[in-house]
Amino acid sequence: MPSQQTKRPLRILGSSGSAQDRRRLLAAAVRNHKNEPFDVLVGDWMSEANMTFNATKHKKAGQGIAYEKTFISALEDVLPEIAEYGIKIAANAGSSDTKGLYDALLALVKEKNLPLSIAWVEGDQVLPAVLEAEAGKTFDFRHLCTNQRLSEWKHEAISAQAYLGGLGIAEAFKQGANIVVCGRVSDASPVIGSAVWWHNWDREDYDQLANSLVAGHLIECSSYVTGGNFTGFKDLEHHGWHNLGLPIAEINYSGQVIVTKTRGSNGLVSVNTCKSQLLYEIQGPRYYNSDVTAYLEEVKFEELEPDRVLLSGIHGGPPPATTKVGITAKEAYHAELVFWLVGLDIDAKARMLEEQIREELGQGVNNLSLLEFTLNGVAAEDAQDQPSATVGFRVVAQALEKEYLSPANFLEPILETTMELYPGGTFHMDVRTALPREIHEYFVTKFPQSLINHRIHLHDGRTIEIAPPSNVESKTAVPTQPSPHVDVDSFGPTTRGPLGWIVHARSGDKGSNANVGFYIRHDDEYEWLRSLLTVKKIQQLLAKEYKGGRIERFELPNIGAVHFLLYDHLDRGVSCTKTLDFLGKNVGEYLRSKFIDIPVGFLERGKI
Repeated sequence: MPSQQTKRPLRILGSSGSAQDRRRLLAAAVRNHKNEPFDVLVGDWMSEANMTFNATKHKKAGQGIAYEKTFISALEDVLPEIAEYGIKIAANAGSSDTKGLYDALLALVKEKNLPLSIAWVEGDQVLPAVLEAEAGKTFDFRHLCTNQRLSEWKHEAISAQAYLGGLGIAEAFKQGANIVVCGRVSDASPVIGSAVWWHNWDREDYDQLANSLVAGHLIECSSYVTGGNFTGFKDLEHHGWHNLGLPIAEINYSGQVIVTKTRGSNGLVSVNTCKSQLLYEIQGPRYYNSDVTAYLEEVKFEELEPDRVLLSGIHGGPPPATTKVGITAKEAYHAELVFWLVGLDIDAKARMLEEQIREELGQGVNNLSLLEFTLNGVAAEDAQDQPSATVGFRVVAQALEKEYLSPANFLEPILETTMELYPGGTFHMDVRTALPREIHEYFVTKFPQSLINHRIHLHDGRTIEIAPPSNVESKTAVPTQPSPHVDVDSFGPTTRGPLGWIVHARSGDKGSNANVGFYIRHDDEYEWLRSLLTVKKIQQLLAKEYKGGRIERFELPNIGAVHFLLYDHLDRGVSCTKTLDFLGKNVGEYLRSKFIDIPVGFLERGKI
């Protein structure tokens, strides 16, 4: 039963942040439930990558499972314990076939003869509604990263998937479901839905909803808040870099959130790990969800005791009238081959190789939508071993038709250069990457919530409609904050060194946008950081990586952070990108490696 104000907080375990997350940790947490209980297990098996690839599987009936089967394999062995302990589950794993996932899970539960009821959430598949609105010009679909109109997008859409809120999950739990599977709710929606069910909140309890939204953001990437993808990782080595624990969010009736982790695990939950995860993939000081808008400007973290951090300063307001929708295009194709260049004259060797490859490909290059040659890495001078003197040279091609990248048209002509290559010319022995694989152009935009048919399907055959919000907030652009006019030279003597010696960062992707947030270790360093990191300074630090795109800046002073949103920085996004950093996770690490003038007084406190 949902708790009342006097009852204990809800405890939610964040069990999975990707389709590849560690299933053994989920199983271990379930089996340890008697010693460390939790009420709801949530997990996100979804990403923009598997959304697009599963869309093709679903379109081509019979050509593969279009839901995330790793969700099934993660639960299979511990379903008896889930039933025994009464653990609720809300999972983002249905992808392009939520009903198929429901059927597979139901069959497994019946096979094991377990008293578990399952519900599934429908409404995220909105392609017909998008096409109708586009044809009737009743909604202006604009790409959130580039502002391109959908009418200007020269690709055939095969799927459109909207990001739903958590109220369907809440209603399913209320109706007695033990497990709720979703196709595509937002990353934090399973936590919102769980908290709404447990505390019986109204849909206009915006402060509580906003806090549960941020709690969901903090734990939805599993160990990203317990020491994974954390720039302070070196401090964790003494306990071991393995088995970083799973996070637990405790949410009380008023919306207060405490983040902790599974006991006995490595890693940590600290103010800095929470700052890091908060900054991951946010797009601005307002965090929009289908159920609520969270205002982040006053966010603060406080360590109550080791591995227990209190979240505060979050306020909420009505949700926007729209939600995000990702539109997947018909498949195109990608192939690449790597050559190794060693020692001297790397640039000249690269020019020679490119000229030879272009000549061998001949008129076939006209059939390619992309052909790019890139050097990756720098050969060390007077290297002490051969790997240190080695640089990778990528030949990357994309085409709309598979035949254009067939071995006869791509791999074989390139390999025919073998006997005329630069000195030491060698290609990577694994040439499977040069065989065509599917990619998908991806158009991320907004869609009216009023046009979404959000509903839940219960174990007893009933279907319940989830109404769109009646009270909505109009999205307004938050202006880029100017940097304060403080002379960075006023902080005393300096020395040259990498920004990351004293500054933490976290970066990520949303579509083709990259975000990066920087934060300091000591409060008196914040004025320096916010004075240093202007939009112009970020452009300078990006150097050749800056292609002239729009950059938005804002500050979160209570956590000593400065955040930047780099529009359209990632070459179309993960589903079709040509870049190595396909998730934007290394934008922050690249910028932390750039040399600046560091105040000596700050550096004397030690390096990160």
